[in-house]
Amino acid sequence: MTFPPRLAHLATRPVVVAKLVPTYSRAHHLDEEEAAQRLSQALRGRLLPSLLEEAWTAMRGKSKRLDDEGLLEKVATTLRDRPQRPGRVVEVTAAWSAFLVLADLEAGTASEAARRVMESPEGRQRAQEGLEEVGRFLAAELTRGR
Repeated sequence: MTFPPRLAHLATRPVVVAKLVPTYSRAHHLDEEEAAQRLSQALRGRLLPSLLEEAWTAMRGKSKRLDDEGLLEKVATTLRDRPQRPGRVVEVTAAWSAFLVLADLEAGTASEAARRVMESPEGRQRAQEGLEEVGRFLAAELTRGR
């Protein structure tokens, strides 16, 4: 299943970066400006669509009473007043750590050793688990409005 194009128009790269920056900056011990730059770079490629796909899957699984259009309206309502409102800081789990390594790889700040680990079968599995967990977090952030 792919996510609707409107989701990408609502949850733009700057919006997604804003939601992830607090956790990313805390996990990496960076100031939020540096964290935002790294995340923005990481989300320029294939990571953003993968993350939006997981967020959409989580939204659809969580909401039984809203159809796709209703979910998109909920996201639009949530983002209307403050689209770049920072997300909540979460405790970093193993899945979040895998996502953070993925982001670092995409941003070009991870080591070659980290790349080799993430290319192994277990690394790919952890990366998928990370995408799913961060997708659920993003889904909650995008629909927590009115």
